[in-house]
Amino acid sequence: MKKIRELTLDETFQLFVLIKQADVRIAKNGKKFIAFTFQDTSGTIDGKFWDASEEEIQKFSAGKVVCLDGKREVYQGNPQVKIIHLRLPKDEEPSDASLFMERAPVKREEMEAFISQTLFEITNPHWNRIVRYLFNQYNREFFEYPAAKRNHHAFAGGLAYHTTTMLHLAKAMVSQYSQLDSALLYAGVLLHDLGKVIELSGPVGTEYTLVGNLVGHLVIVDEEITKACVALSIDPASEDVVLLRHMVLTHHGLLEYGSPVRPRIMEAEILHQIDNLDASMQMMSTAISQTEPGSYTERIFGLDGRSFYVPKINE
Repeated sequence: MKKIRELTLDETFQLFVLIKQADVRIAKNGKKFIAFTFQDTSGTIDGKFWDASEEEIQKFSAGKVVCLDGKREVYQGNPQVKIIHLRLPKDEEPSDASLFMERAPVKREEMEAFISQTLFEITNPHWNRIVRYLFNQYNREFFEYPAAKRNHHAFAGGLAYHTTTMLHLAKAMVSQYSQLDSALLYAGVLLHDLGKVIELSGPVGTEYTLVGNLVGHLVIVDEEITKACVALSIDPASEDVVLLRHMVLTHHGLLEYGSPVRPRIMEAEILHQIDNLDASMQMMSTAISQTEPGSYTERIFGLDGRSFYVPKINE
């Protein structure tokens, strides 16, 4: 049986899929519809369910497995599905959401071992204690959660995968530029997105929590660092702690992207650059893997809506 991203244009199909997102919206005619994102282990595809009743809105919610009859189409350069029929599984049919979730391409055990090794390289005692304290507190969530609801690393284990990939990049930068403080850079990488375990609801039917929407993960992790300092009897106003807080608060790089201040130390600028690099690579790699050589990818929202050409020479 084919999977979502294996479907060809105009192909009709019946598949069991997971509802990753189900956003209720109002059409121009005033009636409600559901903007779905369906998922299986191959990836995601969007589709709209028109004239949805209140019963259907309650029945087809994020995190549920459904049997989808549809037709593969294209809308504004992006693949989508025309929904012909939608129903919940019968008793003997698959209904476990975990069977349909895309996961990080690296095993959790490998990522845990690499992070554990890196912790020994954070030689500043305050940074080391803070990072260990927070990773002990949020260990389960860190290795299960995605790094985003939709754009980059939006799959189970994506947060840990994004972080470990950034650690590899950080170590390459340190090997090239000895003037970087490796301990500060590694601590910043490990903590920069940790607030997403509070900002996001989890790996199934991922949504932004109330505090995620109204506060955001940069401020959340800054608060967590301060709480850790209180628990560990570390002065949060000491220079080394302020430097660590600066790392996480500036990693979006620009004020318009959510950072309250711009990077003002080398390690913070490098953290921002490798964060952006890894996110961009993940978005491009995902789109290119689903595109035939000689054609263009779907438009990538996180890269200014650009589509990327896949050269035939790659065949």
